[in-house]
Amino acid sequence: MENKTFEEALTELEETLKKLESGNIPLEKAIDEYTKAMELVKFASDKLNNATAKVNKILEENGELKDFAVEDNQ
Repeated sequence: MENKTFEEALTELEETLKKLESGNIPLEKAIDEYTKAMELVKFASDKLNNATAKVNKILEENGELKDFAVEDNQ
C-alpha cells in the first residue's frame, strides 16, 4: 500500500464502501472488506497528516523552517 497515492486510496475506499453498503456480500467477505477499509482510512489519514505538517512549514528569508500559523481575523 506504500506506493499508493492519497487519491488512489480514497478511490479504493469509496469502492470498498459501496460493496459494504450494498449488503449483498457474505459476512466473512464483509469483514474482510471492512478491515481493508480501515487500513485505507489509516493510510489516507497518515498521508493527509504528513501533507498538513509539510504545508504548515514555510521557508523564512534566511532559509530556516518556521511553523506557519493562520491568524483568525473575525
